[in-house]
Amino acid sequence: MNTLKIIAALGLGALVSACSTVPEVASRNASFAQITPGFSQSAAPVQDVLASDMKVTAINVTVPRSLSVSEANSYYPRADIVWRGDPMGDRHSQIQQIFQTAFAQGTQPLQGKVNVVLDVEIVRFHSVTEKTRYTVGGIHNMEFLLVVRRADTGEVLMAPRQVEANLPAFGGKRAVEEDRLGQTQKVRITGYLSQVIRQELEKQTVTPAAPRIALLGRTKI
Repeated sequence: MNTLKIIAALGLGALVSACSTVPEVASRNASFAQITPGFSQSAAPVQDVLASDMKVTAINVTVPRSLSVSEANSYYPRADIVWRGDPMGDRHSQIQQIFQTAFAQGTQPLQGKVNVVLDVEIVRFHSVTEKTRYTVGGIHNMEFLLVVRRADTGEVLMAPRQVEANLPAFGGKRAVEEDRLGQTQKVRITGYLSQVIRQELEKQTVTPAAPRIALLGRTKI
């Protein structure tokens, strides 16, 4: 029986961490109906503006209350939001603050002449539980919808897109050691997301009609 338990645990560890050897970011076009209710693609032409021309003056992060939350200490809870990097509390608000801080840090160097607004809606924020973190580790899986608009007119500057960002979550002794060094889950995720938003803004603009955006290069934290 003990042998079977060990084999099962090893198999679960491989399943949880198989895709988490490197952080990955992927994005694809999303419709305005997904991101901004009441808008349509035809009513919002995309303008060509480089990231170097932008200055982000507002970041609107929405975490819908419809997203489910799990506090279960299992290996992989079924929920939209799983987060243990802050004390027990309002997980929706905690996730909103993480994105707000990360995107502010990531866009601060952009000091162009075109004032822009970022509209962000969180789709999924699935981190790791205590049980996973102190054994096999896993992956921080984050998905969000992004629209970039001119601050003065509301015109869309980049094609609306859905972004998926994955960051390896340390496990076991490595997780404990990183915490000791100040590299907590929250610190690592915030730093990673600050790079993700810069990558997204620096991508070549495309029209909403394009079927797909190419995968981004990998980012290491």
